[in-house]
Amino acid sequence: MFGVFIEAPASYNADRGRPPPPPRWFQNPRGVLTVAAGTGVLITAYYGISETIPYTNRNHFVLLPRNMEKEIGEAEFEELKETLKEKILPEKHPHSVRVRLITNEIVKALQRGLSRERAPWYAALMEIPPGKWWRKDDEIVVDKRVHRIPKEAQEHGSSGLEWEVLVVSEPDVNAFCLPAGKIVVFTGMLQFLKTDAEIATIIGHEVGHVVARHAVEGITIHLWVVILKSILKLFITMPNVVHAISNLLITLPFSRRMEMEADYIGMLLMASAGYDPRIAPKVYEKLGKIDMDWTEKYYFSTHPYGKMRAQLLSQAKVMEEAMTLYWEARAGRGIQGFL
Repeated sequence: MFGVFIEAPASYNADRGRPPPPPRWFQNPRGVLTVAAGTGVLITAYYGISETIPYTNRNHFVLLPRNMEKEIGEAEFEELKETLKEKILPEKHPHSVRVRLITNEIVKALQRGLSRERAPWYAALMEIPPGKWWRKDDEIVVDKRVHRIPKEAQEHGSSGLEWEVLVVSEPDVNAFCLPAGKIVVFTGMLQFLKTDAEIATIIGHEVGHVVARHAVEGITIHLWVVILKSILKLFITMPNVVHAISNLLITLPFSRRMEMEADYIGMLLMASAGYDPRIAPKVYEKLGKIDMDWTEKYYFSTHPYGKMRAQLLSQAKVMEEAMTLYWEARAGRGIQGFL
C-alpha cells in the first residue's frame, strides 16, 4: 500500500505543468463537426432575425439589426466618397440629374407598394414622405455631388433609410448599392444603356438588393461558410480545395439567387414607377454580351448569365404581374399595397 501511495505523488509531480489533454469531443472529428454546427445554429438562433422578403415572400435569417446595417452602409459610403471624390459628378451634371430623377420615381413606387401592417420590419424603407424628394428649399447635399433626401424625411424616424445617389465618372459598365440605401452608378453604365427605362432597370435592381437586405444576408451566409470550411479541413488537408468546395456549394449559388431576386423585385418596382418592364429582359441580355455570355462560366460566377436572367423575367406569370403594375401606373392609378 505504501508503495502505491508514494508513487502517486511522484507521478503527479512529473505531470505538473503539462497542458491537460484535449477533451474527447475535440479528438473525435464527429465531435468537432457537431460542436461547430451547433455553434453556428446557436449564433443564428440567438442573434438572427427571421424576416419575409417583400415581393418574393422568401423567408431568410439575418444576423444584423437594421440600425447596425445602416451604420455599416454609411461608414462604407463615407469611405467610398473619400476614395472617389475627384470622380464624383456635380449634382447639376446631366447624368446626376437623370439618375436622381429615375431613382426618385423608383423609390416612390417602393413607398406605394410596401405596407407597414403586413411587414413592419421594412417600414423604415418608407420614411420618405410622398412628394418630398429633393425639394430645393430643404435639400441636403454632402459636398454638392451627393444627393440626399430632405431633412424632414431624415428626422421622421431614426431608423429610416437615407437614400443617396452617387454618379461616378468611370468607364466601367457598373452600378452597385451599399446597405442602407446608398446607390452608386458609373458613367460607363449610362453610356452603355441609352434610355430611361434601361437605367430604371438597373436602379430598380439595386433598390431590390436593399429591400431584400441582401448585404446582411450575405454576412449570415459567410458565417456558415466559415463553419463549413472548418469542418471540411478535418477531412481535406488542401485549403484551396476546401475554399473551392465552399464557394461552389454555398457562396456562389446564394449570390446568384440574390441577383435573380433583385432582378424580379427591380422589375416590379420599375413597372410600378411607370417604366415598361418589357425592357428589363433586354437589358440583362445586353449586359450578358459584355462577357460573351459564356454559360460554362455559370457555376463559377456571382451572377447568372444574361440569357437566363432574361428568360426568368420573361415568364408569362412574371411579366403579366409586372405589366399590370405598369398599366396601372400609366393610367395614373399607382397601386397601393400590391405585395
